[in-house]
Amino acid sequence: MENLTYLEIRKKYLDHMKKNRHIEIPGASIIPENDPTLLFVNAGMVPLVPFLLGEKHPSGTRITNVQRCIRTIDIDEVGDTQHLTAFEMLGNWSLNDYFKKEAINFTLSFFLDVMGFDIDNIYASVFEGNHDAPRDEESIKIWSEIFQKNGIEPTVGKDGRIFPYPKEENWWELESGGPCGPCSEIFYDTGKDPCGKDCEPRCPCGKYIELGNNVFMEYLKEKGNYSKMERHNVDFGGGLDRYAMISQGTDSVFETDIYKPILETVQNLSSEDLVKSQRVVVDHIKAATWMVSEGVIPGRTERSYVLRRIIRKAVRHARLLGIKENFTRKVGAVAIEQFSPVYPNLSKTQDQTLEIIEEEEKKFRKTINDGIKKFEALVKDNKGISGEEAFYLYETYGFPIEITKEMAEEKGFKVDLEQFKKAFDNHREKSRDAAKGFFKGGLADTSDMSKKYHTTTHLLNAALKMVLGNHVHQKGSNINPDRLRFDFAHDQKLTDEQIAEVENIVNEQIQKDLPVCFEEVPKKEALKLVPDAVFVEKYGDKVKVYSIGDKENPFSLEICGGPHVEKTSELGKFKIIKQESVGAGVRRIKAILE
Repeated sequence: MENLTYLEIRKKYLDHMKKNRHIEIPGASIIPENDPTLLFVNAGMVPLVPFLLGEKHPSGTRITNVQRCIRTIDIDEVGDTQHLTAFEMLGNWSLNDYFKKEAINFTLSFFLDVMGFDIDNIYASVFEGNHDAPRDEESIKIWSEIFQKNGIEPTVGKDGRIFPYPKEENWWELESGGPCGPCSEIFYDTGKDPCGKDCEPRCPCGKYIELGNNVFMEYLKEKGNYSKMERHNVDFGGGLDRYAMISQGTDSVFETDIYKPILETVQNLSSEDLVKSQRVVVDHIKAATWMVSEGVIPGRTERSYVLRRIIRKAVRHARLLGIKENFTRKVGAVAIEQFSPVYPNLSKTQDQTLEIIEEEEKKFRKTINDGIKKFEALVKDNKGISGEEAFYLYETYGFPIEITKEMAEEKGFKVDLEQFKKAFDNHREKSRDAAKGFFKGGLADTSDMSKKYHTTTHLLNAALKMVLGNHVHQKGSNINPDRLRFDFAHDQKLTDEQIAEVENIVNEQIQKDLPVCFEEVPKKEALKLVPDAVFVEKYGDKVKVYSIGDKENPFSLEICGGPHVEKTSELGKFKIIKQESVGAGVRRIKAILE
């Protein structure tokens, strides 16, 4: 097996898919566009959902990319050999083009022929079937032929090569319904001893590493019922970090070539050799640099809270490592340096990013000191620390249980660790339940209202330019079936007269029943038509240009990926319900359709 660098693997994957007639498209921002169900893009397929649901992609039916992701549901698992908060996913998609046989062989060819993995270490899983859909016999047959061809007995089930797994593990669908289907995962045997007689690919012991997952969308879910579709899609996603770990023969992703300089920086700052804590600091500070560079600032809600949480968790672990001085700037600078070759915006925003992260570190160091005072108050009556009190110190002041336990022992007290664990597990379960609404994956829905609000943002953008001036440009948007939220560049509060004028202009265009059309053109040509276009870096070489109104003299002309209504008369009456400032020179409008 060839020892490949992180960046070499990245390039070789894209080259491999291009040889198989896939078009490379840019990765999207880690901040989802028009999807209120997600705090961050947590899988490579998220930005592609509209096209998996049937929208035509400008780059064709075979596409590939590398997508940055942020995944925080399993944040407490970070610190083992392979879990990460921020990572890159390699992906390829078939939009009603090739299907199971080609997909599995494209994936396996990359692992065997490009990466040099041994087929003897490869295992596969398939959907075992249930009352909604039968067992995926086609995938079983494809894998059986592959193993047989390579002289391996294609046994299905325990002690075999092909493992049928239930819907929870080998099926993909959106909660809102739509295209869905079975999965086929590929696992790599690391050669480690099995953890027991029941050790198999889905076992979390670390013997097997999931290399990737092919999702075969061949069913349609409507009102809880499943039916076969005439069209089909394939979605493959695989973890780049894990491939580097296997290729380079390291014990964890943190010892691979791209992470090692960050890890060594943390190790040099540490006086205690706690491997898990060092890994947490590496992962969380790297994730923080990605988030801040995309405009997220530490705070109390949603994305801002996630950012604050991981910075503070890194500070807590730094304390366990004996790091007493401010460290986030030093570690963050190395993390930015390592990933800037593929994400130049990291270096462009470096000064501001490091300043924001360090400021949050300083604030939290003061909070920890406040927590010590609270601890002293709890033990002043010579009583022990209950599990509930220990959890209060953890949740409110960020005190690791290890610090609370150590401080209590110094005073001759004990901490009820069992009660703490119960309180902690209860909190984590509630957090997971709350997170499911945000991290279930995919577009919130493709309902008529979401399409209407998406189209309305085009009218609003054009109306704002007319009323306020051409300096107005979109900074972001968020859409759900109940309202639209639109952020734009402008440094003053809108007057009541200006709001009324914007509403009148938008409603006039709605009443005119203007057509909403698009053309697919090369991006260079599109930028000539729409010179003030925003977010153009996320689009491929071919884009959709949407016009609202007469094609020769449209009211609105924007580069966009959809979805949209066909005529403005479908929209209803437009009304602005709130405006606010969201930062220097940026205003936010919330509006509804009545």
